[in-house]
Amino acid sequence: MLALNKLLAKIWYKIITSGTYRGMQHEAERQRLSSQFGQLGADAHFGGHVTLINPQYITIGNNFSANYNLRLEAWDYYAGQKFKPQISIGDNVSLGTDVHIGCIDKVTIGNNVLMASRIYISDHSHGDINAEALAIPPLQRFLVSKGPVIIEDNVWIGEGACVMPGVHIGKNAIIGANAVVTKNVPANAVMGGVPAKIIKIIS
Repeated sequence: MLALNKLLAKIWYKIITSGTYRGMQHEAERQRLSSQFGQLGADAHFGGHVTLINPQYITIGNNFSANYNLRLEAWDYYAGQKFKPQISIGDNVSLGTDVHIGCIDKVTIGNNVLMASRIYISDHSHGDINAEALAIPPLQRFLVSKGPVIIEDNVWIGEGACVMPGVHIGKNAIIGANAVVTKNVPANAVMGGVPAKIIKIIS
């Protein structure tokens, strides 16, 4: 437990004050941020209190905006495990407040995606769901991924939704407020509930 606490204490993170990095007057700041990310596109707007873990594994396209308390976590090491995370966010993506994206494998978000607030997206969990795992405190369990999270273009995700590991959300889908998405979502589907189910297909 002590070794894990030391690891968590050494996690690289950075707090970014709010700002829109547009125009020549903000070019120096944009360049500074760009050097931290794998890629940071033009016209990026961050609200206050942004937490980044290993931003070198994160790419963000043009016209990105996020409100307060964004968390982008790309874990390449945890409790002796090594990972190769990739978080990829496309163009014209807008995120509300308190959006948390965690990755040890791959999280891909397409173009023109809109997310409300209090949204959780993760490609992993703490431990397998079995009797053996119950004997280990959750914080000490190995991280396990059931596969990448893929969110295609033009997706709208409502307030308080959770997108769980191994889920592929098709183009133009709408995820209702407080939905918990545990299975793949077809294109043009409206999803809602816990766990989320198809409410209708927009034809």
